[in-house]
Amino acid sequence: MKYALKALIHIANADETYVKTSDIAEKAQIPKKFLEQILLELKKGRIINSKQGNVGGFYFVKNPKDVTLADIYRLIDGPIALVPCVSKNFYEPCDDCPNEDACSIRHALIDVRDETLKILEKKNIAQLAEGYVQEAVNWMI
Repeated sequence: MKYALKALIHIANADETYVKTSDIAEKAQIPKKFLEQILLELKKGRIINSKQGNVGGFYFVKNPKDVTLADIYRLIDGPIALVPCVSKNFYEPCDDCPNEDACSIRHALIDVRDETLKILEKKNIAQLAEGYVQEAVNWMI
């Protein structure tokens, strides 16, 4: 997920409309082959798109303010829940659990899921990109 976030931050902060894979790889320090897979997933998830050609590259389809860390986490890493029986989007019952309603593990992990989700839904790519620029400015001073 870290590489996906770094790539999106770079695209959000780019001066150009379209950002080339090689530029993202170099500036964000991501191995190019790995980056290509990540960009493909982000494209499939309709976060970014690409334009072919010499002046082409990747660009946001969605406004970076509307792309939360939860969106990226689900796209790159899958469910936010630690186990399938507490997942909101990928629910599956546990084979070894006779009564989900009485399961103390499930109840604890629902709390973990809910708190994690709150944090991931509060932050968006635009906020991260803005903070990244500010960190770079502070570092140069």
